[in-house]
Amino acid sequence: MLGWQWLAARGFPLHRRALNPDFHPDLTLLKPLKGCDAHTEECLRSWFKQEYGGKVQLLFAVASENDPVVPVVRRLISELKFADSELVVCENLQGANAKVAKLSRIQSRARHSILVISDADVLAPPDLLNQIVLPLKDPRVGLVNCFYRLRDECNLAMRWEAVATNADFWSQVLQSNALKPMDFALGAVMAVRRGCLDEIGGFAALADCLADDYQLGHRVAARGHRIALCPVTVDCRNSPMNWGAAWKHQLRWARTIRVCQPVPYFFSILSNAGLWALLLVLWSHGWLALFGGICLCVRIVAGLDMQRRLMRRWQIADAPVMVLKDVLHAAVWLMAFLGNTVEWRGRKMLLRKDGTVVHIGEG
Repeated sequence: MLGWQWLAARGFPLHRRALNPDFHPDLTLLKPLKGCDAHTEECLRSWFKQEYGGKVQLLFAVASENDPVVPVVRRLISELKFADSELVVCENLQGANAKVAKLSRIQSRARHSILVISDADVLAPPDLLNQIVLPLKDPRVGLVNCFYRLRDECNLAMRWEAVATNADFWSQVLQSNALKPMDFALGAVMAVRRGCLDEIGGFAALADCLADDYQLGHRVAARGHRIALCPVTVDCRNSPMNWGAAWKHQLRWARTIRVCQPVPYFFSILSNAGLWALLLVLWSHGWLALFGGICLCVRIVAGLDMQRRLMRRWQIADAPVMVLKDVLHAAVWLMAFLGNTVEWRGRKMLLRKDGTVVHIGEG
């Protein structure tokens, strides 16, 4: 399984860019926002600085005029004099997923047929829009998404999160795509045809979904449209996260995947190469223990190489974190089956079998 994952990662043209792209459909960027941290202005500025050949409309959405991100957005609009940009205050939002509720509110303000949806913490390279729309030249493609990487590894908990994303998550997506066409989306940045979104009922149909990105891609694919991957990556700039926050995030992710893909998630424990190799080392002897040690070394080397491909640099110091991540993810995998509640933005939510959530209290 690990070898297959490694080969899938090495075969994908990660970071490859089309030179002089000649496809520039007019598009609208939808940016739901909440709160502000040290990286917010830099991330938002990267979208104002896109070197795109077509028209771009920027729509930002907040739930309250008092949100601390409001003055940041207004300052950027004024400073950079982006002609077609607007901040929309969306009060009295409906639905458990506040992000989707904001998207639903501003969807009607979009003037173009291509919609780009991006999370607030995404730092985009200047040519991202040029690159992510290219697969839409094929009329069979309904949605395009891209991989993302975590860079703010200021403590061990965040290094665990980063290794899980930068080494394994993207390569596991490619491994899955080798079995069947992609039928889900990755939420950092998505470009979708407005007609495809309308076919599934718009953002309003996703208002109570926890994994709105997964559901958007899944429903678009179910309508017969292809999901494409852009090889250009973006950075996600996260605020510092302690062990408790990292655990809650990983558990929320695991329980969401378990609901969306119960059978594949159940058997995903078999692909936890570091766990099984470590068990061989600790609970066997002789040649079997030696074999486990060799497998553990292969796991570490493969993980470091997959991380290097995404990050474009070696991070040898993360070698022990690879093993720690596999052990912790075994615990997360088990906990994913032992409950149906998640914590999300300080709110305790009940996760239903259909992937929707309902608010049941404060976290």
